[in-house]
Amino acid sequence: MTKTALVVSAHSADFVWRAGGAIALHAAKGFRVTVICLSFGERGESAKLWRLPGMTLDRVKSERQAEAAAAAKHLNVHDIQFWDLGDYPMELTREHLFRMVDVYRTIRPSFVMTHSRQDPYNFDHPMTNEFAQHARVIAQAHGHNPEQKVIGAPQVYLYEPHQTERSSWNPNVLMSIDSVWPQKRAAIECMAGQEHLWDYYTRVAMNRGNQTARNSEQTCTYGEAYEAVFPHVVESLA
Repeated sequence: MTKTALVVSAHSADFVWRAGGAIALHAAKGFRVTVICLSFGERGESAKLWRLPGMTLDRVKSERQAEAAAAAKHLNVHDIQFWDLGDYPMELTREHLFRMVDVYRTIRPSFVMTHSRQDPYNFDHPMTNEFAQHARVIAQAHGHNPEQKVIGAPQVYLYEPHQTERSSWNPNVLMSIDSVWPQKRAAIECMAGQEHLWDYYTRVAMNRGNQTARNSEQTCTYGEAYEAVFPHVVESLA
């Protein structure tokens, strides 16, 4: 059976900065990775585009979608979906929640990646975290659409917020992304509307690579860090 993974991204660039390495790594291992972009980040994360003469909301959305779609190709994303639910503020309804439940039950992910629980600089991010985790729990409920098969208990990994020290984010998983760093950097460079973040997230990857090397016996230049929400069930501690 083909393994799958689910990434729930508040805005169209978030999955690139924060989880691009993990996506590319698992795609290389044969995982089918589905990315859900709840919004394009058209209002709050597209300042460069809004400075262009004659810019409109629809043009911003179109540009952001094209950037994210190009980035997804570099990362070998199996399926990227743009739900266009708005940003600043994002408005999530019961209908959207049940739509996400159906995604869980359809793709049956081995693991999920999404935002941190807190982020005082961007309220769309913790809202997306709650949305993704709430849908996961409902997808496990036998009484919700009982004609559908419930899912198991996929681990949820919270990717790195922009201001870690203000977001109560506690990374407990480090991962080398050296083998796919060229793919992630290429994906990063697709996000032309936020060019000011290209080198910032390269430095983040280098810092996490240093930490990955210090906590293992491997040589590592680039890495990503995550906070696992649930305990890992293991058969051995070695």
